[in-house]
Amino acid sequence: MLRISDKLCKGEKIGIIALLAALLCLILAPALVPLPSFVFLFLCFVAPFFPGTSFFLPIISRAQAGTEGIVLTFDDGPSPAVMPILLELLAHYRLPATFFVIGKKAAAHPELIQQILAAGHSIGNHSWEHDYFLMLRTARKIQEDLHTTQEVLAGYGVRPLLFRPPVGITGPRLQKVLEQENLCAVNYSCRALDRGNRNIAGLSEKIINKLHPGDIIMLHDLPAFQEEDRELLYREFERLFKWLAEKHRVIPMAEALQAPVMLQEKARSPSGVC
Repeated sequence: MLRISDKLCKGEKIGIIALLAALLCLILAPALVPLPSFVFLFLCFVAPFFPGTSFFLPIISRAQAGTEGIVLTFDDGPSPAVMPILLELLAHYRLPATFFVIGKKAAAHPELIQQILAAGHSIGNHSWEHDYFLMLRTARKIQEDLHTTQEVLAGYGVRPLLFRPPVGITGPRLQKVLEQENLCAVNYSCRALDRGNRNIAGLSEKIINKLHPGDIIMLHDLPAFQEEDRELLYREFERLFKWLAEKHRVIPMAEALQAPVMLQEKARSPSGVC
């Protein structure tokens, strides 16, 4: 089971340093007393927008140290327009993947969740409806969002142990919620900046050029934003998957983290869904 560290997070450590710096300024240069607080508040504001920064809580963004394998992940599905083709390509190149699904979409497409599981891939929680401002909501709202998605997926016989926040943004209220829901935050270390498959030209090349052993790749289980780019998207996926299969060892998320990433349960009727 993945364990959330009980050590101080970076934000807490920096906060303590800022407090000590302010006390030192009070003695040596009183006019500079506000400066450490301003620096700390600035870091609190910008840090959540960097997916690999464990500022407010522990965040996994790469495989365990020493792991050479690559992890392939997809966000924002399940998409009925793209998922069948993705699964076909992954099966052809024998690549495992983790799908971080949106609860509302999972509730609408249970057959796609079953197809993901039947193909041997893993599933993570990606929030109920991909609210970009979720981390600015109350702790109660965040907890309701994650819990509802967990319940929907439990209805299909799977309970994720991983949560990927929308757009990778975290916040100070998230850690307690994750502990309540038995989840661990996982982001990524390699992405194509495709803006939800809006910018797909050269998508495969962008990943290939910056990929390193141990990276967690983030792609999107979404149709091309422009209908005329649909075939281009599939070609980019295929080129990337073929290259990964030939040049790297793509491993399941569980192997990369050396821990289970989801629990399989008896399927039941989801509850708590509007």
